Amino acid sequence: MRNLEFPYLPKDFIQTKEGFIFAVVSYQQHDGKVGCFLRYIETQQGWKKIGTEQANSLLAESYPQYLYQSPQFDAAFHAVSPQDIVQHHQPEVHLQAVLERAPRDEIERKLHQLHAVMVRYKVDCTCLGLTGSMLINQQKITSDIDLVVYGRDQFHQTRRAVALAVDEGLLSPLDTELMLDNFERRAGELSLEEFSWHEYRKWNKAAIEGTKFDIGMVCLPGEFEHDEQQYQKQGTRTFNTTVIDDYRAFDFPAIYTVDDPLINQVVSFTHTYVGQAQVGEKIRVSGAVERNEVSGQCRLIVGSSREAIGEYIKVIENE
Repeated sequence: MRNLEFPYLPKDFIQTKEGFIFAVVSYQQHDGKVGCFLRYIETQQGWKKIGTEQANSLLAESYPQYLYQSPQFDAAFHAVSPQDIVQHHQPEVHLQAVLERAPRDEIERKLHQLHAVMVRYKVDCTCLGLTGSMLINQQKITSDIDLVVYGRDQFHQTRRAVALAVDEGLLSPLDTELMLDNFERRAGELSLEEFSWHEYRKWNKAAIEGTKFDIGMVCLPGEFEHDEQQYQKQGTRTFNTTVIDDYRAFDFPAIYTVDDPLINQVVSFTHTYVGQAQVGEKIRVSGAVERNEVSGQCRLIVGSSREAIGEYIKVIENE
């Protein structure tokens, strides 16, 4: 599953000697480095999760070697050289370790139970991994369970299993409280009503005994293309269009081919808009326009920053 020469995949965590844990966000190398974002710093009280602004400030002030300006994407993120990595946290390895031992807390007990539900609905559990706070044993009683599914077919099989298990009562849809919590963390520019409508139909999240879990897809080799083209920002645009291809709607980044004379793709780098729209649906989108320097073709980026302020994808009409 992993390329031995560059074994880093999105949803992995990488740890450096300074006591930093970065979340990997890119399949490809960036000048030989791992594309990522700083998520945790080590303190006397243990690992502390930090936001994007604090992470950028900390690195700019004391560790500029981890800041990266991508000439390819005309974007800033973080990047770590493999020689600076002291530990590589791999979701599929950690999931197996947790499942092979007795649960150490309530969240791990629920993970064991969730795994049993997946087995019941014939999910290929060898394609699953565990990311988020549980990947580094930092979960709390209020934590979510963040699962990784490796492979597009396996991911959609897992989504179907979640839908069936909810229908048959083994799992639950997000209740009002869990949806509101999800909304407050991720909604961005959508109203609660808009956000909830989109979320409920994705089947990439549900609840087990009151704990939310999420499934995210990581593509296998051959399921994604390395984008070697360079892009330049061209300002912002808000417009209505129709989705004509949603094959990569749950990828990272999510890609929607749209019917527009100027922009042929809407690309989302924020999890909120993964799986957001389907073929034939009319959507309203707002984001940053990028121009391919070779072809001249433009695309719209939703999630040019992690918080995606002012950027969104929402369905406004179904065919």
